[in-house]
Amino acid sequence: MPLPFLTADRAFDASAEDIALPFDDHDDWRRPYRPGPWRVAAAAFLLLFASFILFAGMIIAFAGAVPGTAVCLGLALVVIACALRLLRVGAWVSRHGVRRVGFITTTTVPWDQVAAVRTVQQPVKWLGFPRTVQGQALIVVRRGGEAVPPLLTDSNADFLTRGEAFDRAADTVEAWGDEYRRD
Repeated sequence: MPLPFLTADRAFDASAEDIALPFDDHDDWRRPYRPGPWRVAAAAFLLLFASFILFAGMIIAFAGAVPGTAVCLGLALVVIACALRLLRVGAWVSRHGVRRVGFITTTTVPWDQVAAVRTVQQPVKWLGFPRTVQGQALIVVRRGGEAVPPLLTDSNADFLTRGEAFDRAADTVEAWGDEYRRD
């Protein structure tokens, strides 16, 4: 089963041409970078936990306790859904705008409402925890002045030890903004 949210398409292939918008169909929502090792490791841990819950549910089913089996199955499905949602978290771009997908909420800003997309130095959350560190963040400045949480930070689960990947992803999102933003 293909998982398109895990692929970065041709943007990071060594043989791909060095262009900012390498995608064939700009109407599809794309994440212009690969998920980071911390995010993938957390999702893998959740899927491993779900497999243990399913195994426990199978043992309970063989023991003949149907309500316990249903609880285990329901809990495993919730954990699997959380792992898949965790893999979708990040910044997504298309011809229509830029989208910040969080674990619970999603914010979409059309390109005609974007004044600028830029990288700034500011305190950022470390791996999404309340602790902040000084770092870089890719922010969207709206025309109306509404605050949008940072799209990417160099201390999130995708870029914690990958500064070069953060720079490449930020440049790619900025290129999408320059291409489709109306001044």
